[in-house]
Amino acid sequence: MDVKTRNAKYIDYVSKMTPRSRWWPSLIWAYLVGGLICIIGEGLQLLFELIFPNYSSDTVGGIVASALIFIAAVLTGFGVYDRIGNFAGGGSMVPITGFSNSMTASAIEHRKEGLIFGTCANMFKIAGPVIVVGVALSMLVGFIYWILQLCGVRW
Repeated sequence: MDVKTRNAKYIDYVSKMTPRSRWWPSLIWAYLVGGLICIIGEGLQLLFELIFPNYSSDTVGGIVASALIFIAAVLTGFGVYDRIGNFAGGGSMVPITGFSNSMTASAIEHRKEGLIFGTCANMFKIAGPVIVVGVALSMLVGFIYWILQLCGVRW
């Protein structure tokens, strides 16, 4: 049997064995759950603006971000966020809660290896690249902004 025939049979076998994805319902649930997480964030923003009327909107936004990170970490610790992720797919990966989930899950998974070489080291295997890219891009944007300021561009 030649290679092309073997490859065709293998591809046919894989296509028969692979479960069919129901992508329309998955898209809808991802959109709805992601939107719900954002609505919760907006609700927290309004609540904290009422609780802390003297704080600026940026300060309240930082408090909301911290609250969402904390809620996602607690839900991950109890295994609830994983069930939400299985149901909603990418909708549960709204940037701040998804990042919190990935770090917390990694820390929980490797806690038996010790605090430093288990929890901390493995937690930053996922978070490290995100942090490095964020810092590098913010430095690049800051540098471009500085160059534009030197050239007299104002906005």
